[in-house]
Amino acid sequence: MSDADQREAALYARFRELAIASTTHAHTPVFTVGEAAAISDGLPGGHSKNLFLKDKKGGLWLVVVQAHLSVDLNALAKQLDAPRFSFGSAELLEATLGVTPGSVTPFALMNDGEHTVRVVLDQDILALSPLNFHPLRNDRTTAIAPDDLVRFVQACGHQPIILAIPEKTAG
Repeated sequence: MSDADQREAALYARFRELAIASTTHAHTPVFTVGEAAAISDGLPGGHSKNLFLKDKKGGLWLVVVQAHLSVDLNALAKQLDAPRFSFGSAELLEATLGVTPGSVTPFALMNDGEHTVRVVLDQDILALSPLNFHPLRNDRTTAIAPDDLVRFVQACGHQPIILAIPEKTAG
């Protein structure tokens, strides 16, 4: 069994423990929101962009928003009273959440045993159902209910911050 298969199996075992219903669809690997759009068009519900961020003081953040949203990171940092954001490195992502770029997902919070990552969920994405995320690998998409996402995040030892995410304005 490959590492990806083992991570995915561990996720589904966690879903069973938490009585979370899910549906998973296999597809070709996707690495960007643009590539995922071709696949997500056939899947109902909300599709996400998951941003792994590091603030200027070294704090780690996972921001889960709708796929089409262009996030104003400066405004978001101000809203969260956090130092300026930048994207976390691939090495830090793998060390903290156990996934590679292109596979970032709130499900990876199960790998953050130190609870070092703060989680921000877009309130608008939680209004969509089901919600679609990678199951710790980028060649599948797993759908769950929004309430189950929040419950999963909490069961991983994180208290999600739910808020309206500021968008970049043109110009």
